[in-house]
Formats: sequence, structure tokens, C-alpha cells
Amino acid sequence: MPEPSLEALIEALRRLPGVGRKSAQRMAFHLLQHDREGARRMAYALQSAADHVHHCERCHTFTEATVCALCLDPARDAHQLCVVETPADQAALERSGSYCGLYFVLMGRLSPLDGIGSNDIGAQELLDRASDGSISEVIIATNFTAEGEATAHVLAEALKARGLRVTRLARGVPIGSELEYVDLGTIAHALVDRR
Repeated sequence: MPEPSLEALIEALRRLPGVGRKSAQRMAFHLLQHDREGARRMAYALQSAADHVHHCERCHTFTEATVCALCLDPARDAHQLCVVETPADQAALERSGSYCGLYFVLMGRLSPLDGIGSNDIGAQELLDRASDGSISEVIIATNFTAEGEATAHVLAEALKARGLRVTRLARGVPIGSELEYVDLGTIAHALVDRR
């Protein structure tokens, strides 16, 4: 039986997505055997982030300030609001360099089977934000999973009911791919969404 401190570390590492007991144990042993300084830095960074990082009052992404730097950037197009599921999705869009508007991060997606409803993903906050008079287009950029599609549909209907222009991120054949290797669902959607 592992020592109590070691067991607590293993159980803490198991809280990470996709990490089972064996992986957590391997990480714990590595940190204690080969990288104690890294373990201390990780512990400090986790404690600091847990104490100082919270949600932006405007877009819900993570920030240490009341309002994040993107929301405060005067160079951003304040008339477009892109809705994403997670801060990781927001970061991916930012890396593309193709979007210059503002964001709203849901911090999840609808999943009735898991008990996650519209109140759990900040739907009302999104509706309030999008209806503040400055937004002319809301771009729904949720993932193309069953839950992401359901979330997009529910949000789009609610936003349209408020008279807002709503668009959905396009989907289709990836650049550089060959049709024979693309799944049939993607080909079907590409044909329907052709321009």
C-alpha cells in the first residue's frame, strides 16, 4: 500500500481527463524520482492558478483580471461574437488568425444524459451579452459532435428569437485531403453547405 502522501498525489493526478490509476501512478513516480523541482513548480503553478484565475465578466474565458485582454482590445470587432465551448476552442480560433471579433466561452455543451442543461453552460449570460445592442452577428462555433450540434441548435433558436443574426461555423472537406479518404458524413455536409 502506498504511503498516504503518495496515494493523495496519485488520486489528485487521476482527476485529470483521460488519466487512470496506472498513468497517475507513473506520473507520480516520475515526478518524485526524476523531477522533484518540476513537482514543486507544478504544485505552485496549480495553487497560484486556483487562487487567481477566474472567469472574465464579459466572455467567461479564464483570466486573472475582471475582464480579459481580448474583451478590452479596441482593435477587436465589437459587432461579432463567436460562441465556443471551451477556452481551448477559443485558443484554436485565435491561432488561426482569421477571426478578429469577440468571444463567449460556454465552458461546456448541453448534455442532458449527463445532467448538463442550458443554465450550466451560461446560456442566459450569452443571451444577455449578445443582446446588449453592440452585436450584429453571433457565430456559433461549437464542436460538430451530437452535443455540440444540439447546443448550437438551442442557442441559435434563442438568439434568433431575439432578432439577432446567427451563423454557424462551416464544415466540410479538410484542406489537402482526398475525397476517397474523407468520411461520408463530412462529404454529405460539404455538398449541402457548398458555396
